Amino acid sequence: MKKRVNVLYALVFTLIIIQTLTFISMGSQFSSIAEKQKEIETEFFSKINELESETQFKTNEIIEIISQQKSDIREEIELLKSENDFSKVIQNVIKNVVSIRTDTSSASGFFVSPSYIVTNFHVIEGSEFIEIKDYDGEISQATLIGKDEFTDMALLKIDSSSEYLIFGNSDEIQIGEKVIAIGNPFGLSFTVTEGIVSGTKEKGPNELEAYVQTDAALNLGNSGGPLINKNGKVIGINNFKIGDAENLGFALESNVIRKKLNELAGEEIIE
Repeated sequence: MKKRVNVLYALVFTLIIIQTLTFISMGSQFSSIAEKQKEIETEFFSKINELESETQFKTNEIIEIISQQKSDIREEIELLKSENDFSKVIQNVIKNVVSIRTDTSSASGFFVSPSYIVTNFHVIEGSEFIEIKDYDGEISQATLIGKDEFTDMALLKIDSSSEYLIFGNSDEIQIGEKVIAIGNPFGLSFTVTEGIVSGTKEKGPNELEAYVQTDAALNLGNSGGPLINKNGKVIGINNFKIGDAENLGFALESNVIRKKLNELAGEEIIE
């Protein structure tokens, strides 16, 4: 009897040990599974964050491209408008053009910096006074800062803080592009004529091959006024025409004007 009890106890003890070992083994497996699950979750969320970051980058890139395209389209639309309608360009430009009167003649000029005005030398040659009338009708006495007979240019200065015209690159002028000439023909203040560029690098009376030919009407009083492109920039200063021809005018190109005026001023007044 005692022997049977001992056997029974041994059996129970063995079962307890087996169960304990089973629980330990299962616990280890559960721990391993939990760690693996944690690794999978970490990798999963890492991939999610990576995809979100990449998606955001691509989204920002697309938005930037679309914004640039919209800007380019707006510029193209404005350019097309300006090619067919100079009215907005004229409104911005004409207020920087002046009427010049001396004791010997009257003509045109325009601001190239807040206080400096350019005109043709033959307009003020031999004069005792130079009177400037701006777009608002204000009259000022001008001082002659410098002159160059070869290029027929004179640089004047008045006490002013006016806006001024921006120079374009005359090397980029294309034959056939539209231009406008602004001046004071026959004493009519601030008259605008429209035409096209008929030729570039034409030879002038001084043998200088730096004149823009245009069919925009240039008459007495237009001398010294600006020749403007479709972007509202100065590409020349109206200088002379051939005989009595109405549509055969010439303007000294802007790159020559810029260089010479900076020399006359003794400083860079035009970039």
